Amino acid sequence: MIEFKQVSKTFATASGQVAAVKNVDLTINAGEVYGIVGFSGAGKSTLVRMLNGLETPTSGEVIINGKRIDNLKGKELRDQRKKIGIIFQHFNLLWSRTVLENIEFPLELVGVAKEERRKKAKHLAELVGLGERINAYPSQLSGGQKQRVGIARALATDPDILISDEATSALDPQTTDEVLDLLDEINEKLNLTIVIITHEMHVIRRLADKVAVMENGQVIEEGPVSEVFTHPKEELTKRFVSAEVDTKQTTDVKQVVTNLLEKNPQGKLVELKFHGQQVERPVINELSKSFPELEISILEGSIHQLADKGTIGSLFVQLVGPAEQLKEALTLLEKLQVEAKVIEHG
Repeated sequence: MIEFKQVSKTFATASGQVAAVKNVDLTINAGEVYGIVGFSGAGKSTLVRMLNGLETPTSGEVIINGKRIDNLKGKELRDQRKKIGIIFQHFNLLWSRTVLENIEFPLELVGVAKEERRKKAKHLAELVGLGERINAYPSQLSGGQKQRVGIARALATDPDILISDEATSALDPQTTDEVLDLLDEINEKLNLTIVIITHEMHVIRRLADKVAVMENGQVIEEGPVSEVFTHPKEELTKRFVSAEVDTKQTTDVKQVVTNLLEKNPQGKLVELKFHGQQVERPVINELSKSFPELEISILEGSIHQLADKGTIGSLFVQLVGPAEQLKEALTLLEKLQVEAKVIEHG
């Protein structure tokens, strides 16, 4: 278990004191995949760097498995760092070394015998799907393969905690999903605690059990991913969730919406949002049966599976019919606990 207790970090700069982290309280359970999301400068990297002593808090305590680690020094600190693996955004590979030699490097630093470290590096290369590329150099690898080397290297010292520091930011969407699938598999096989630092809500949705949203050094919202995605409270969280979950209106969709509203000004364009078991409920069928005079046009929709087994979805529909039935239809949606937002023309 990881605990941040009233942790703050202040840096002295030429222009004065800068508070990078302010009074953060967080608990991350063993074996959990925990996401920390925020824009650049939010304080998320500074906070997580306190786990391995790369930063020390100005005040507060950092506790891992019941042991305070923010005041460790010397050998104790070095031993603690072996228990924490880090995956970096830009891979940080040694370009003159092969895949196998890159994976071996952390073991070489701690004095593991050559035969033993080679055997372990081969096993880790197999684990991340690079068993046939162990003699390749980084220049011969794709971005996804380089990141797989980075993951294997981070696992070399048998860490209890794996930190992913914007590890997918430099990758294309397909490769990102492949890396996230690999991290999910590693979490399941090795029961590692994984802490993800990211500004991409897609990463959180795909992988994390819980999420904390940071802004200006503070945690402004925190909880299970399904709860945060379905009921975001803070404006910043709503922005992150909307960017990931909302149906993205392309120019073509916007034109369709505009045309429908112009042809049927008496109608309503409604965005429906679902979560949990609501996704499986035949809401459109219930509307149609309850209000046979309504014309219902489905424009676009999507469903997303969350890493913590929650489900969320969104749907754009055009409702055309008598004003009273339109009003009653929105009331029915409210009774069904489906979030319905009427989109105004323009």
